[in-house]
Amino acid sequence: MTNNILSEYGTTIFTTMSALAVEHQSINLGQGFPDVDGSEEVRRIAAEALMTGPNQYPPMMGVPELRQAVAEHNKRFYGLDVDWQTEVMVTSGATEALCDCFMGLLNPGDEVVLIEPLYDSYLPIIRHIGAVPKLVRVEPPHWELPRQALEEAFSDKTKLLVLNSPMNPAGKVFNEDELSFLAGLLEKYDAYAVCDEVYEHLVFDGLKHQPLMTFKGMRDRCARIGSAGKTFSLTGWKIGYITAPPAMMSAIAKAHQFVTFTTPPNLQKAVAAGLRFEDSYYQTFVNEMQAQRDVLSSGLKEVGFEVLNSQGTYFLTCDFSPLGFEGDDAAFCRHITIEAGVTAVPTGAFYQQGGPRNFVRFCFCKQETLLQEAVSRLKRFFG
Repeated sequence: MTNNILSEYGTTIFTTMSALAVEHQSINLGQGFPDVDGSEEVRRIAAEALMTGPNQYPPMMGVPELRQAVAEHNKRFYGLDVDWQTEVMVTSGATEALCDCFMGLLNPGDEVVLIEPLYDSYLPIIRHIGAVPKLVRVEPPHWELPRQALEEAFSDKTKLLVLNSPMNPAGKVFNEDELSFLAGLLEKYDAYAVCDEVYEHLVFDGLKHQPLMTFKGMRDRCARIGSAGKTFSLTGWKIGYITAPPAMMSAIAKAHQFVTFTTPPNLQKAVAAGLRFEDSYYQTFVNEMQAQRDVLSSGLKEVGFEVLNSQGTYFLTCDFSPLGFEGDDAAFCRHITIEAGVTAVPTGAFYQQGGPRNFVRFCFCKQETLLQEAVSRLKRFFG
């Protein structure tokens, strides 16, 4: 009755921990979503577009306003010249974009190199298609790129590299040297990349996000995925967008037409306006999120955690070993949810087997008062 591959996967760790948080009235710093809605201007544009219409099927590839805005965004932030008509497509969220890329580009037996820790949708889709995942990993506390392991993972059967930067949950922003190394492997093995860049505008401490697509020889080898949900703190809207060269886009669009076909037009029009906001919007967005990171980071250090540096995303990874807890990361997350009233997710859940067992992930895209209350609860509990 069930698909053999998908049935192997249980309820996601995010759903499990969120349900436990509700049950115990815990502050949920596990699942990665802001606790306030994003730009009022963007929301008003969406509301007005809903009333004025049209509300019928928009073009399959997305409304022209948004596709043009995505192309402009690529030029403005990364110097990429993009043809909006042949190289941009709108999807119902970045997860759909990932699915479209995998379905459109992979065949059974193709090999896919992935870097753990992994966002949870990658493997089920890739395995469902019949492609073969080749896993390498970066690990806390330093998240160093394992170059020899990556070399060994690539072969003549390699079709794709999946690259998530800024990386969830590591908070790692791949640097120029690391990206150049990956670009070299793609050229050497004539492979392509699907680049999950949903946190592209959440990079801290003066660092810059560099799309792999901008590197020499990569323009025609990369599909780049962005997310309005992350960029405008409107995760429930599920608006994603893909930038890819025409040959890749043609294949990806064939999958999209059978997955969702279209995405609500009023939301697309509003996101188009948001992408054209002045630089001040993006700088304020980063500054506010960085401040929230620092509030939670300093508080967790006071509790006794060893807090790892987060260069980007919504997330902090922490080592709970100094607190003296005897169990693994999943047990620790249950423990603090039930006993302290604060919820995190186990970092080991982002690895397949034998991942780290003394690290947890906290989400800091919350109001400062909530972060402070979470820290206070943990302080009281751990004394």
